Amino acid sequence: MGTAGFACPSLAALDNSPGTKVIGVVTQPDRPKGRQLIPHPPAVKVEAESRKLTVHQPLRIRNDFNFLYQLNPDLIVVAAYGQILPETILDLPKQGCINVHGSLLPLYRGAAPIQRAILDGQNETGVTIMEMEAGMDTGPMISKIKTPIETRDNAQTLHDRLANLGAKLLVETIPQYVSGKIKPTPQDESQATHAPKITRDMGQIDWSKTATEIWNQARAFTPWPGIFTHISGKLLKIIDVEPVDINDLEPGIIGKSNYEGIIVGCGKKALRIKQLQKEGGKRLAANAFLAGHPLPAGTQLG
Repeated sequence: MGTAGFACPSLAALDNSPGTKVIGVVTQPDRPKGRQLIPHPPAVKVEAESRKLTVHQPLRIRNDFNFLYQLNPDLIVVAAYGQILPETILDLPKQGCINVHGSLLPLYRGAAPIQRAILDGQNETGVTIMEMEAGMDTGPMISKIKTPIETRDNAQTLHDRLANLGAKLLVETIPQYVSGKIKPTPQDESQATHAPKITRDMGQIDWSKTATEIWNQARAFTPWPGIFTHISGKLLKIIDVEPVDINDLEPGIIGKSNYEGIIVGCGKKALRIKQLQKEGGKRLAANAFLAGHPLPAGTQLG
């Protein structure tokens, strides 16, 4: 069971593994996208159909799961499915249901563990294979794999790395798990943190935050929803930034502009904007942007 691209490497790994047989793929329905609202299939459906696997797309799995009884699976694997499974489904397979989760549980339970880890300035994350139960990512942990969060990482690069690490860990874990060689470990509730869904308005920059916090915000929200501010009432998307060690700039005030970027005060330090996009315009490097949109020192962003 999976919907988003995070699940595709796990599906591919399971289908390629000689020790497993994928008897069905469950994903969410096609959704309208674009200006013409043309229905588009989820990433997992595309992957499954390329492998000639049977695909099921119930609107609400809790109301439409009789087909699972006919499939009679030994084990259900879930990765980025996007719907909560009722206990009726959790209790159905002989070996239960396991989940591929993009964090080192009990840290970052919930819908957006990858973005939240970057946003919080963590230097390490990973993937946890866990037994599923009624709570949100609360089940016993079967196996883990770690990876550093590099300064060059954003949510997309980290997503892709974790998806591949999770797939590898999954096929290594299943044989030991179903044979009883691995004893799942309960999560420490006192260490639990949560990763709620990201919303578009979270991309608004608060210039009173530190340069590092805003830089982490930019990395966490790439590719979506991005970060933005306003200038003269117009939206200004900030595409590429880096913190710089310049003091004594008021928050949100441009200190100087040159070919290297636009320096803006934030907290006690500053941020260099290297690429940006005016509302209705194209993405431009700072020097190209400044050629058509002069931003003198003292300009207020916010």
